[in-house]
Amino acid sequence: MKVTIEVDCTPEEARSFLGLPDVQPMQEEMMAEIRDRMLGAVKAMDPAEMMKAWMPGSAGFDQMQSLFNLMTGAARTK
Repeated sequence: MKVTIEVDCTPEEARSFLGLPDVQPMQEEMMAEIRDRMLGAVKAMDPAEMMKAWMPGSAGFDQMQSLFNLMTGAARTK
């Protein structure tokens, strides 16, 4: 014997019928938090931001470039 039952309802109707909570507001809040954290991580990957983190204060690109020139120049003399 085979019995088939078809229920036609929206997710909201099914949740209320089964007594389940509506978690959509919580999901939206969590997605906003995840988005903010991901955007913050992307900003940290920006070369200019990395330079600021590695060389705070007055140090900048010129100092980093001279450091690289010293390292590569020292490698050529050996």
